[in-house]
Amino acid sequence: MKNTLALCALRPGERGTVTALHMGGAMRRRLRDIGLIEDTPVECLGLGSGGGIAAYYIRGAVIALRREDSGGVEVEPL
Repeated sequence: MKNTLALCALRPGERGTVTALHMGGAMRRRLRDIGLIEDTPVECLGLGSGGGIAAYYIRGAVIALRREDSGGVEVEPL
């Protein structure tokens, strides 16, 4: 069994690989459009001052996601 956690649980400098998306609708489509699909490596670059937003390095781009959205992305820590 894989050791997985929510993307929002990664701290700055930590990396993981996407294993699943646990949401539907427009947000799922948006995340898939920016490259968050299975087996995609992701790195947390930093957290906003309030902790509600984090920046992630995804497929050569820096993407900011709200905690409620990144909480629906399952990753396996590297």
